[in-house]
Amino acid sequence: MSVVIIGGHDRMVCHYKKICKDYKCKAKIFTQMSAHMKDQIGSPDLIVLFTNTVSHKMVQCAVAEAERNNADIVRCHTSSKNALCEILETACGK
Repeated sequence: MSVVIIGGHDRMVCHYKKICKDYKCKAKIFTQMSAHMKDQIGSPDLIVLFTNTVSHKMVQCAVAEAERNNADIVRCHTSSKNALCEILETACGK
């Protein structure tokens, strides 16, 4: 399963990748808005939006790409490790 994480904290990127790896998911993580983020998202199975730490422009870009690729979107206000674990637990189990 491929996962794109939008938002979160810069220092948590390694933790996010490790958690995704534990759930056998390939992850792309965008904590900052890049110039070509729309092209870099690709076609994931799941998009996780950490809404507390993300700009409206990033949310709009992610939602547009999710609709284009028929990807599921999960919005979470907190960007903690436990929140990501709960999301991945419901999405793909362990």
